[in-house]
Order: sequence, then C-alpha cells, then structure tokens
Amino acid sequence: MFRAPLGRRAFLGGAAATVAVVATACTRDGGTAETRADGPTFEYSPADGKKIGPRDTVSVRVRGGSFRPGVALINTQSGKRVELTASPDGVTYSTAEPLGFGATYRWSGAADGVAGTWASLDGEVSVVSPDATMSVQINIADDAEVGIAAPLILKFAGTVEDKAAVEKALEVTTTPHTEGAWAWLPEDNGSRAHWRPREYYKPNTRVTMNGKLYGLDHGDGKYGASDVTSSFVVGRSQIVKASAPSHRILVMRGDQVFLDLPCSYGEGDLPRNVTRSGIHVVSEKHEDFYMSNPAAGYFNVHERFAVRISNNGEFIHANPQTVGNQGSTNVTNGCINLSLEDAQRYFQSALFGDPVEVTGTSIELSEADGDIYDWTLDWPTWQSKSALSKN
Repeated sequence: MFRAPLGRRAFLGGAAATVAVVATACTRDGGTAETRADGPTFEYSPADGKKIGPRDTVSVRVRGGSFRPGVALINTQSGKRVELTASPDGVTYSTAEPLGFGATYRWSGAADGVAGTWASLDGEVSVVSPDATMSVQINIADDAEVGIAAPLILKFAGTVEDKAAVEKALEVTTTPHTEGAWAWLPEDNGSRAHWRPREYYKPNTRVTMNGKLYGLDHGDGKYGASDVTSSFVVGRSQIVKASAPSHRILVMRGDQVFLDLPCSYGEGDLPRNVTRSGIHVVSEKHEDFYMSNPAAGYFNVHERFAVRISNNGEFIHANPQTVGNQGSTNVTNGCINLSLEDAQRYFQSALFGDPVEVTGTSIELSEADGDIYDWTLDWPTWQSKSALSKN
C-alpha cells in the first residue's frame, strides 16, 4: 500500500489553511490505485502564523469527502482528548472546551473521498505560554442573600489593560430582567469592575454572573487564570432613611416603617466630622469592632453592633456615651450613633447591599470616601465607565 505523505502542519493562528491530497494512491482494501487529485482535502483553522490563546476555537473541515468516525484532537503531553463538536452536516469538527496553556495538540483521524481515495489528518496546534496569569476575587458568595443596592464587584490581582475584552466575557443574567451595567472604577491595587442595576433591585431577584476569563488575553501578556461565577438572590427591600436634621433614622421595609430610632449624626464642626450625604451601601457588620480615629484622638475603642456603610470610617453603631444626645443633637465624628438596644435591633436587620440614604449634611459622599460609592453616580455617568461605552 502506498500513501503519499501529507506533511506535518503547525496551526498557530491566522486564516484557515487547506491541505490538498493530490497523490493519494490507496484503496480501502489496501490495494494500489492510480494517483488522483480528487481525494479529500482539509481546511485547518487556525493556520500557520502565531500561537493561539486557550479560548480560541480550533477546527478542521473536510472537502471532497467525509470523515471516518474517531476524529480527535489530542494533547501530545497528556494524551487526553479534547471535547469536540461536529457541525450538523458532519464536515467540520471544532473544539468545545478551552485548551491548556503551553500545550501542543495533534489532530488524528481520516476522511474518505471518491473512488476509494482517502486522506489522514496530520496537524498540530500550539497554545501560548503566558507571561503571567491574573486571578480575580468576587465580593458576593454563591447563594448569598443581599440587599437591593448590592453591587457585584470583581477585584483583579493586577491591571487589566484590555478591559473591553474582559467585559465582553462577563455575562450577567437576572430574573426578573433588570437593567444594569458594568463600570470600571479607578485602580485600587489592581483593576476593579462593578455591576449594578439602574434602579434598586426588586426583592427576590435572582442574579447570575458567568465570567469566561480562563485563557482570555487581558492585555500586556497577562491571561485569565480561571473562569469566575457568582449566583445570589436579592432579599427583602430595606432602606435606611437617614435625615441628619431629624436626629433619627427610619428603617423602611417596603413602604412601611420597620424601625424608627433616635440617633446622633456627625457634629459637622469640621469636614472630617460630617456624615456624608448620599446613598451609602452596607458593606459589612461586626458585633464587636475596635475603632481608631487618630485625627479625633482615639484608638482601639471597643464598639458594639457596628454596621459599616462607607470605607471612610462611617458606621451605624452603638455608642452609650451619646445616648443623651440621640434624638436631639448631632455630636459624633461622622458615624451614626444609636443606643445599645437600638443598635442591636438594627444590626440584626441589616444585610450586605442595603442602601442607607443620608440627607441634610454639608458634604456629599464621593470617590474619596471609599470603594462603594456606586449609587452617587447618575445612570449616564455610570454607563460611561463601561469599557464598551465607546465601542
């Protein structure tokens, strides 16, 4: 039996390449046949040019024939076969899963043509070995229950240069449908992308995020280290209405007052003692917390039932020392003080993502006050911070 050599092909990115079988001279029963130019040919994609990324699709198409069963793309190091999908007409096989960094894969299989001609697959594809991989952290755990203003935050371990490519790989679905958008906020020891709805979520909304980041080129030689996912549910609607001149907070459940509590806000004698106006977001809470404020002259003061509403040091917490002022005078260094009993009641009601709407003070909440200032931006401004807004 004679079989004309097809030659070894390296498939390293770029346009598809066709390998023509013009010297096949075998029959299925092993006998010899006249050399023909009408045997099956293959189109490989990608073709020669450059190495591919792990998420690039690799495919082979047969022309002038049909594949025999058993077409495979095999990792030459591990021997593992890649999952493939066939086109409905059976003339194309394509990868159905990402490939491995730095790995080489080889096609295996054959196709039959007319009058007993045939040809075998013979080609390789090589995947990049990245300069670096980049991990990402998600702020909301799977199956968590959150408040109606909760932003979904992705914190990257470095700077994402190709933000548009990364954003395209982040898919958010909501039930019921909720309009929302990604925004890239200023660097904070790495890039950070926040997703928030245009308006507060409706209670019981289910949110799922799938980020196909493994093997995705983030720019500057960095590739995603893994895919990321998050699936969570929005709980009840709870909004804190915090009007500083009233010396009270109203904790609203829907349209009903759930708690009406006397409090004390920032004294406002100095900028650092002003409770910021604007929509804050509950980010964490602690039954016991040690607070320090060097500018105000105190360190490691033990406070109870502390609910953080901003990274600039604003909390809603118990402070027995201001009970005599609560409900009548604002005397704090910027926090919202409650009695021990009232602070515990509010603490037990609070969820990550609850909005706290502060009004009536002289300074607005802004980027300078912490990492969750998402709701201080109007919707057009928020949308403008998407990496896709100019595409």
